[in-house]
Amino acid sequence: MLEIKNLSVSYGKHAALRGVDVSVKRGEIVVMLGANGAGKSSLLKACAGLVTAHDDTSINLSGNELTDLPAHKIVEAGLALVPEGRGIFGELTVRENLVLGAFAKRARAAEKQNLERVIDLFPKLAERLDQAARTMSGGEQQMVAIGRALMSNPDILLLDEPSLGLSPIMTGDLFKALAAIRKTGVGVLLVEQNAHQSLAISDRGYLIENGAITGQDTAKALQSDPAVQKAFLGL
Repeated sequence: MLEIKNLSVSYGKHAALRGVDVSVKRGEIVVMLGANGAGKSSLLKACAGLVTAHDDTSINLSGNELTDLPAHKIVEAGLALVPEGRGIFGELTVRENLVLGAFAKRARAAEKQNLERVIDLFPKLAERLDQAARTMSGGEQQMVAIGRALMSNPDILLLDEPSLGLSPIMTGDLFKALAAIRKTGVGVLLVEQNAHQSLAISDRGYLIENGAITGQDTAKALQSDPAVQKAFLGL
């Protein structure tokens, strides 16, 4: 389980997160809902070791304290981030991008099996393994980014706006893949602007506003909440 307690992050004098508590179990999808600038991406970056949290923060994965660890050791502990914008290597082939994801010691022995799992999740990649990643569509590049993170054999996957810029068809395929990832036992912490589809596949959700958690419940309950419907579902 990923347990985040009292997470605070500041950029200079600006407090991006203030005392945030969030948890994600293996085999569940948890969505973070909030407006732009609410602190969602800062939360994921702090977990992944890309921004520094305050000293009294605790980010713990399966009993291992991750706070203050460098990013590569956090991946080694079992936490993998797919950043907004994907961050793939455009000049490398799909296969090369995926294999780079298996650099962690925890993933090397299972590299072949994990590659097969990624191809099962994203069959379109099978016919593009030797294609330069930059020549692919946005949706296909997102598959590569998620596949590369899965190659690290994570316990928890962090996803920052994975459907951003994708067509409705590709977005639907993406959310089906996330549901399939959950079935493998991997937990998912999802930051997503598509509230309809993210709540449809999630187990639980948190509401974040101005850097603080303002609510949490099951995904089903959040779908029925009038305030959530008005703010995020357009109802």
